[in-house]
Amino acid sequence: MGISKKTKVEPFYTKPTDYGCLEAFRKGDKITKLSAFVFGLGNLMNKQIARGCIFLALELGYLIYMIVFGINAMVDFVTLGTQTQGEVYNEALGIYEYSMGDNSMLCLLYGVITIVLTFAAVFVGLISCKSAFCTQFRKEKGKKIPTFKDDLRSLKEENLHSLLLTAPLLGIIVFTIVPLIFMILIAFTSYDRNHQPPGNLFEWVGLQNFTSMFSMGGSLAATFWPVLGWTLIWAVFATFSNYVLGLMLALIINRKGTRAKGFWRFMFVLSVAVPQFVTLLSMRTIFNTNGPVNVMLREFGIIGATEAIPFFTDPTIAKITIILINIWIGVPYTMLSTTGILQNIPGELYEAAKIDGANAPTIFRKITLPYMLFVMTPNLITAFTGNINNFNVIFLLTGGGPESMDYYYAGKTDLLVTWLYKLTITQKDYNLGAVIGIMTFIILATISLITYRNTSSYKDEGAFQ
Repeated sequence: MGISKKTKVEPFYTKPTDYGCLEAFRKGDKITKLSAFVFGLGNLMNKQIARGCIFLALELGYLIYMIVFGINAMVDFVTLGTQTQGEVYNEALGIYEYSMGDNSMLCLLYGVITIVLTFAAVFVGLISCKSAFCTQFRKEKGKKIPTFKDDLRSLKEENLHSLLLTAPLLGIIVFTIVPLIFMILIAFTSYDRNHQPPGNLFEWVGLQNFTSMFSMGGSLAATFWPVLGWTLIWAVFATFSNYVLGLMLALIINRKGTRAKGFWRFMFVLSVAVPQFVTLLSMRTIFNTNGPVNVMLREFGIIGATEAIPFFTDPTIAKITIILINIWIGVPYTMLSTTGILQNIPGELYEAAKIDGANAPTIFRKITLPYMLFVMTPNLITAFTGNINNFNVIFLLTGGGPESMDYYYAGKTDLLVTWLYKLTITQKDYNLGAVIGIMTFIILATISLITYRNTSSYKDEGAFQ
């Protein structure tokens, strides 16, 4: 009895653009394959001179860059510099002068740029191969081979997206991807206050910074885990307290029995008109040790004449104070957004529920709250991530304090982002700051993606349409 073998069914393509770059390389002829190494060769062989010259010019530009600068940049990227800055005695002037040395930071940066350009060159090579395959495909099918004028004309029609998105894409690569890679790689170096180039070079240390951050018993781990815990607690309370109270405020104002709705909305939104940093600095003054609140409490005899409530100096009270002040700042924003959503809930749903005999709590639980959560879940996730990185509230109110001798340059109310700021700006421990930045990104990305993918907003987009 024979065994039937399954034959691989080749996909059916109707035009050359249906093929991917790698598939074009596999199915192309020798000229097409060589076009991945000699950019534009296939176009030049088929008399597409302008397109082929553009590809070839890009390759020549990359090769010249590598010969003149890129190879040395990659060597320096591996070593991060070998020659430190020193002092040389100038006998003619009778003084010591600084001799030029390597700069590890520039070695790292130029290496990253060279790597990104290399990946870009590989991508252009694949595009060149696909372009050659498209020409080969058209030639085999007896179709017209597009000229340079046809290429320019296509940029106004079917390839308009390529024309319009090229500049933004280059901007993302230059101003986002390159700095991001640079900052991530710093986490694997010894770039701290003791290794400041060009006077002192830093070097690759692998996972040593991550090990120091998470190893139990170390000062970094003794700081990271409590700060991470408070960061998550703060983000949860700051997000949901504003949402719940803002929703309640919007419900009260939006109810039919409430008079002068516009006046109440105006009064609460008035605080939004004041810049946030002004409000925070004012609150810091009001709740200071000798601020108006403590002075009034002394005058009314609630506390002693020499006593003061430590709003910002006691760790527990400071955290509670920060959350309460954040409620004052954030509730008006939530009230505004939830008001718009409440006014768009179909009135027929409420009328049908009342006819069925549902009371107000049941209507809220079965109609209003599910609708609000469905619409605002992405906003809640965004608010949560924003609160984890909420630098202004913590820095302007407490500066991360009160300080603790048990922490490594961090205070009891520091978030990961404010601790990162202290490590980089104040202490010059850029490697540790990069580690914290990476961990913050991983935590935020994991929580955001898992939470969103398990919400009805993602699973059932048309539930309330």
